[in-house]
Amino acid sequence: MYSPLRRLVQLVIAFALPLAACARDAPPVVRRASDDFGDTLVLRAAPRRIVSLNPSTTELLFAIGAGARLVGRTTWDRWPEAALAVPDLGPGLRPNVEAVLGARPDLVLLYASDDNRDAARRLRAAGVATAAYRVDRIAEFRRVTLALGALTGDSVAARVTVDSVAATIARVRAATASLPRPSVFWPLYDQPLLATGGGSFLNELIDVAGGSNVYGFLPEPSPRITVEDLLKRDPEVILLSPDSRARYLADPRWRALRAVRENRLLAVDTTLVFRPGPRLGEAARSVAQLLHPGAVK
Repeated sequence: MYSPLRRLVQLVIAFALPLAACARDAPPVVRRASDDFGDTLVLRAAPRRIVSLNPSTTELLFAIGAGARLVGRTTWDRWPEAALAVPDLGPGLRPNVEAVLGARPDLVLLYASDDNRDAARRLRAAGVATAAYRVDRIAEFRRVTLALGALTGDSVAARVTVDSVAATIARVRAATASLPRPSVFWPLYDQPLLATGGGSFLNELIDVAGGSNVYGFLPEPSPRITVEDLLKRDPEVILLSPDSRARYLADPRWRALRAVRENRLLAVDTTLVFRPGPRLGEAARSVAQLLHPGAVK
């Protein structure tokens, strides 16, 4: 004669076995996403071996807790420090596809440049899931971070990262909103002379930090300009990389600019501001500290 306890155990087992069988037979979660080339990516499991050939996506993967899955990066991936321990697979544009395949990735992330279309095609032909993303604006940072969270199974961490950056940017914008907005020139290259234009996230950083980009009205991210036009616009501030400041001061072409005469050539932290990734909020804060010292706590 069965005891009530023994009967209860049998009933639990009887219900549990079919459920366990259903769990074993359940299909894996399929992740589908479209990348910035317009291609569809299909993943049947969370990737465990990721090659990131885009410094921004490398930083984002570490930020959302997926950095330990990286098995390849570009030569230019320098943050966080843990990224330096990831094998260097060379440049991010026109990469060595054989070297990438040698890392045995189950996901490759590329920068969505026309230079990388052939690499994306060859990697997919080799059976490797490949996605290309362009992170050139603050809104794209949000979109790509959430996409990476969905692909890697770290959606909560991705959302936290996005919200944290947005909160810092909002604080910087609020701190500078009522302050005078100095006119700013941010050169990107000397020969030919390229400026930061309205199509770049650097233009957005200037705006958040309480400045006014003299070439923000141009839609390109890095329009070509002339010295004559720059002299007419005569910006109050010039933002420069630390190693180029002395060169601009010594160049006679710039001496007519009031920013040079008034020694308003301000050195930006290029290791921070040139990556539209999880440190975007800190980048905005650093530019604001240059334009409005002490305004941002």
